[in-house]
Amino acid sequence: MRGLLRFALVIAGVFTFQSPQHNVGSSRVGWSFPSIIGARAESLPEITSTYFANLPMRLYYFDDTTTVLYFDARQGTVHISDDEGKSWKPVDGVPEREASQLIEHPFDNRVAFILTTGKQHYRTQDRGKTWRSFKLPLPPAYTSTPLAFHASEKKAGYILYQGTKCERHFIGHKTCHDETYFTKDAFSDEPKLLLSQTPKCIFAHSSKDFVHQEHDDLIYCLVYEAASDNSESIDSSRLLASQDFFKEDRRVIDFGIGTRLSRGVVAMGVVSKFLVVAMRDLSEGSSGEMMLYVTVDAKNWAKAHFPHASNSKLHENSYTIVESTTHSLAIDVQSHQSKGIGTLFVSNSNGTYFVESLKDTHRSEMGYVDFEDLVNIEGVGLANYVSNAREVDGGSTNIAKLKTVITYDDGSSWAPVPAPQRDMHDRPYACDAKNPEKCSLHLHSVSNLHNLGRVFSSTAPGFVMGVGSVSDHLLDYNDCDTYLSKDAGRTWKQVRHGAHKYEFGDQGNIIVIMNDEEYADHLRYSIDSGETWRKLNLNMKIRAMLLTTIPDSTSQKFILLGQLTRNDARGDKRFVVLHLDFAGMRTRKCTKDDMERWYARTGSGHDCIMGHKQWFLRRKEGADCFIGEKFKDPESHAENCRCTDADYECDFNYVRQGDECIPAGLEPIPPGVCVSDRPNETYQGSSGYRLIPGNTCKKEGGVEKDKPVTKPCDKDNSIWQSGNEGYTWKQLSPDKPLLTFYMHTYANDRAYLFTPSREYHYTTDGGRSWHTLQAPLPPNRQDAPLLAFHPLNSDYLIWSGDADCDRNGDQTNCRVESFYSLDHGRTWNFIEKYVKQCAFLRDSAFKVDDKGILCESYRDKRGNQRDFSMANPLELVYGKNFYRDKVKLFDQIVGFATFSEYLLVAELTPGSNALDLQVSLNGRDFARGLFPPDMRLDNRAYTILESTTDAVFLHVTMSTEPQAEWGNLLKSNSNGTYYGLSLAHVNRNGAGYVDYEKMIGINGVILVNIVTNTDDVRHTKVKKLQTRISHNDGGSWQRLNPPLTDSTGAKYPCQGTKCSLHLHGYTERSDPRATFSSPSVVGLMLAVGNVGESLAPYTRSDTFLTRDAGLTWEEVHKDAHMWEFGDYGSVLVIVNDEDPTDHVQYTTDEGLHWKEYNFGKRIRVTSLTTVPADNSRKFMLIGYSPRDRTRSVVIQLDFSSLTHKQCVLDTQNPAHDDFELWSPSEVRDEQCLFGTRTFYHRRRRDANCYIGQLDKPPADIRETCQCTEADFECEYNHVRNDKGECVLAAGAVPLRSDDSCQDENEDYWYERTAYRKIPKSQCQGGLRLDRGQAHLCPGFRAHGAMFWWTLFFVPFGFTALVAVWYYRRGGYRRGTIRLPDT
Repeated sequence: MRGLLRFALVIAGVFTFQSPQHNVGSSRVGWSFPSIIGARAESLPEITSTYFANLPMRLYYFDDTTTVLYFDARQGTVHISDDEGKSWKPVDGVPEREASQLIEHPFDNRVAFILTTGKQHYRTQDRGKTWRSFKLPLPPAYTSTPLAFHASEKKAGYILYQGTKCERHFIGHKTCHDETYFTKDAFSDEPKLLLSQTPKCIFAHSSKDFVHQEHDDLIYCLVYEAASDNSESIDSSRLLASQDFFKEDRRVIDFGIGTRLSRGVVAMGVVSKFLVVAMRDLSEGSSGEMMLYVTVDAKNWAKAHFPHASNSKLHENSYTIVESTTHSLAIDVQSHQSKGIGTLFVSNSNGTYFVESLKDTHRSEMGYVDFEDLVNIEGVGLANYVSNAREVDGGSTNIAKLKTVITYDDGSSWAPVPAPQRDMHDRPYACDAKNPEKCSLHLHSVSNLHNLGRVFSSTAPGFVMGVGSVSDHLLDYNDCDTYLSKDAGRTWKQVRHGAHKYEFGDQGNIIVIMNDEEYADHLRYSIDSGETWRKLNLNMKIRAMLLTTIPDSTSQKFILLGQLTRNDARGDKRFVVLHLDFAGMRTRKCTKDDMERWYARTGSGHDCIMGHKQWFLRRKEGADCFIGEKFKDPESHAENCRCTDADYECDFNYVRQGDECIPAGLEPIPPGVCVSDRPNETYQGSSGYRLIPGNTCKKEGGVEKDKPVTKPCDKDNSIWQSGNEGYTWKQLSPDKPLLTFYMHTYANDRAYLFTPSREYHYTTDGGRSWHTLQAPLPPNRQDAPLLAFHPLNSDYLIWSGDADCDRNGDQTNCRVESFYSLDHGRTWNFIEKYVKQCAFLRDSAFKVDDKGILCESYRDKRGNQRDFSMANPLELVYGKNFYRDKVKLFDQIVGFATFSEYLLVAELTPGSNALDLQVSLNGRDFARGLFPPDMRLDNRAYTILESTTDAVFLHVTMSTEPQAEWGNLLKSNSNGTYYGLSLAHVNRNGAGYVDYEKMIGINGVILVNIVTNTDDVRHTKVKKLQTRISHNDGGSWQRLNPPLTDSTGAKYPCQGTKCSLHLHGYTERSDPRATFSSPSVVGLMLAVGNVGESLAPYTRSDTFLTRDAGLTWEEVHKDAHMWEFGDYGSVLVIVNDEDPTDHVQYTTDEGLHWKEYNFGKRIRVTSLTTVPADNSRKFMLIGYSPRDRTRSVVIQLDFSSLTHKQCVLDTQNPAHDDFELWSPSEVRDEQCLFGTRTFYHRRRRDANCYIGQLDKPPADIRETCQCTEADFECEYNHVRNDKGECVLAAGAVPLRSDDSCQDENEDYWYERTAYRKIPKSQCQGGLRLDRGQAHLCPGFRAHGAMFWWTLFFVPFGFTALVAVWYYRRGGYRRGTIRLPDT
């Protein structure tokens, strides 16, 4: 909001934040006596007065509320008003004369703190209604910011407190230093010591704009290293960082220059999206210049480079980080001997390279700079510079002549502020306003504040006011007049002679001004945006001290604070708060017809900033209405412009040299290119430029400087093999380049290496020997699978290669052709041409024709296949006897896949461009599925999700807005014909993958993430995710129970009923094989997440473990980690997944105790893996050196020597073995899962042994249970209401009852109800929610319909289905079949 927007960061040995709620004086306080001194009339504002004895040190509004606090520092009291200043009373719970500081929580508008000079302080969590005390070990430090806050909503209770500790040595002498404490629950817990000798500590996540992926608990502290005399020398100051509150993690930030040179840290602070650190250069030969280091990701630091020509060496000179945008950093450097003169610099988007923006800027003695951006108007700002800087610097004069200039392009250029030709009485000015170089408008700015909040503007779009003069230079304040602009500073008019305080209300429709030179008994106001002005008598004479309203200027009520004359004073109460209520001035609220578009920067020559024009809706001139949208900021709209040179900056690894961007080092080659053996091969690399992040310009018809350029390849295309789980490696085919390799889907001992030619290599003995054969064609480069495999006969292969696609020849008929082989590639037989995909019909679970082949190919078989569009439809043909006898199944499809025991086809309905899901159990006969009315698949993307429980899970996309994608999870009945809602708002990403994962080894356990802010995520582009779990195959869903304490034993700050555990899911997974669970360890899952109200970013998350299928969880380690299961769970290994590391941590008791193993080389790990079965004690770390990302590093970890004792399993004598019988029912409310109680053998957590090749008996079903409510889910077209009951969805029609009497053992059929039995459930008897009224079966029984499955397809506009299968521990993805959205 407006009152929180303006600040400056001043560096002169320390940071100072210039707060918009500035100090307005102090005196003695008294009680407030509200009285009405102006009665409401139809056309007059209402005035209410309250008297005080002192000026407030702070007058603070809780953001987006009507509550305001009046802090009298001299009396030590705080008053509160719940009605925007109309009535006041002292706050409850805070003793008189105790308050020393009033500090609001910047990220929670319910919370504020009153600090005293002692150890007992006060907190409100209900916007000042009640205050509760808390105690701290030390009194607050002598700083304006003793509290530092965490910006995350879920960690709003994380606060750092800076206190001062003093020690007396002898009479009259004591030494003091600052210490920092931390709380995780806003001081409801016991604050703990963070560090000593700390002038300042902040959370890395301390700003909404400073967005990065570092750990949620990352803290930076400026620390003085202990000296022998406890002195605090600048030479001993460092910047430290920690992710665990400095318990074990204590890192020195060396800024890339080494620990010796990283001393001398002076200050740090977050400005916009930048974290900036000021440091004195202590290197040998240095004269003590100041340096700035900047990071935008809290990880990579870069020195800020200023142009050499600027002569702006930063000695002990102050420099101020002024108001900055989210795409550049603005810094004013004291560049003259006079402290009042500087130079303004503006950076590139990552804050490292600066260009000179404005010379000779005016600065105050405190370092505040006369520079301010207009609120919400991109690129527009006002600044003052010293026009006689040389004379001031030379000492010939001490009077600085200030001139005001305006920028419309973020400081790239500046121009005089255009002056009005005549004053308010239509009289010409003394100077010629037509000559802007000698006669323009000059305005008093930040260095001479006269009111609360911003100087010139508010959120009222385009409205700007100021006190200034039309002259050669700025006159004294008392010689100036008051001016108004309604077009963001392009044109101005004088609205009143003399200096006035001013404030906007109702988005600029109400303007109030008050004489700011002397006592006055009236004010003036305008309710038509400054066109006309009216006088309002106050019935008392006051000297205006402050004029304000709620920070976003959307209210029609104002506060005027003034000093009374002695005659008007109420005893010792010399100050009065006047509440001005203009709400009754207009009776009609504005409608759409009263509003019009207003374009910012129009006619300035800089209409486009960051690639777009900007406009707002404003009230039309002359419209007799009020807007009345309190707390709703005017919305900014954008119209994209064509790109120009100004829209680009240097790309990563490039630096600017003159007007060009040149490489700063070697450029990494993108993956997937430079893969052939052709000489002089090239790839498309960076041009050296990139579009400025956040820029929205249109490249079509404009400048396209970031267009990739052709560059030569430099890559060896090598593939390496290890025969001993990564201990040693050898290069395969070192004399020839290789494209890629395939593992046989069904035969673990077979693999294939592909060259760019027809030659390929294969092994049939697990890589011990390799042989060479010739394929019928070179590998295709058109996304068709190179090889397809047969589940029963590993010699059966299908090859798809490129025909007539020579890059140096004629490609008129370039196409993909498919061939099959029955002798493992020795001979090949033609199948089809112009192929998208060919595959064997038989699959491991789809047990149909062993000799059938399915082919998806284009109807018109001529031309270049790469150029085909929807005009050439894809047909699906089934060929029996290895494609000798062909039958066309569908005329136009989007794709097909076999999934479990079903063949799924996405058919494009002719003439409608709508999709139908066709499913077959035999490859010949197909039927279509039915879906709820509001979730039909005609025009929606959808994803088939892995299921092993006799029912289909389908994700239907409901929102395809980029970065705001989500959908509904549907589940089919047992035969797949009808789909009902299982869970709404389930998260997916732009590629169609869904946060959905089934636990391996225990049926029915599913984890998903839902989007909880579906109403506003389209606008914010920030999803708030929460995790849900189902233990009955989607029949019902619950939150994850959070652990009570973290891995350090501390309680989580989030303790209420809204708190639960949330986990990062499939959509964020770089390696799809890294599943939560493992087939070798029943009931155990590992995941990265957090305890809170919603899911935190990955790098601000920790690592959790469950041993009971997700019913209870424990935090096993701080920070995000990769994990891997070894030896059926007897060894678990985790490794840091946030930063380069030189160690792993492992446990042999499933997380009870962790040990560290240092492997000696610091790498950034990208993968932690073992054999697919998770039954080995050897692991591989794959990563790269932080210094060279282009070279991979592989490290083998062998834990075989941890123990040589093999576990004992004795089912006859279980009390004397190393295993235990475990059932998910042990900690469940329901004793049965899917109608049975099942027990599993698992190694005891404390058993010190390895499992190895030990055979464990299968799961043992001990009991079949009666049916309960947990065995049922909602029937088709039904949803659960707030009570958890299944009811008919609005506008839906229930299915007709099935009277076919399919069960030959039943003599009755039953009417449908709102429930259906979960297909996987084996329960018998008990509660039957799925059965309505019974009817006797007729004399014949019909047979059941076919099962149905589905997959992810988009309605129209596609020519390809991407089907990605993987083995959980192998090299392929499994379980999701998807299509893109467009």
